[in-house]
Amino acid sequence: MHNKSGFPTTHVLGFLGSLLMTFLAGAIALKTSLSFSAIMWIIGSLALLQAGLQLFMFMHVNEGDARKVQLLNIAYGVFLALVIVVGTIWIMSGLHQHH
Repeated sequence: MHNKSGFPTTHVLGFLGSLLMTFLAGAIALKTSLSFSAIMWIIGSLALLQAGLQLFMFMHVNEGDARKVQLLNIAYGVFLALVIVVGTIWIMSGLHQHH
């Protein structure tokens, strides 16, 4: 979405939001005394928020007539990524137990 002057306001806001989340994750990782597990949960949550922000701000998922198809494609991609990650962890932990 551009305002009347043609300046891409939403793109700049999305970029600044992404930078903020990246620096926040780095600061949490380097400067806090939280447990490793808590830090990983916070960084993972910030990563998911940043991915969602980028999909809506830069990829324009919520625009156009094929909005439902785009969201379905994203859900399918997330499903495939989860199957690959969980399957890899499952296989690797099974191999580790048999060795």
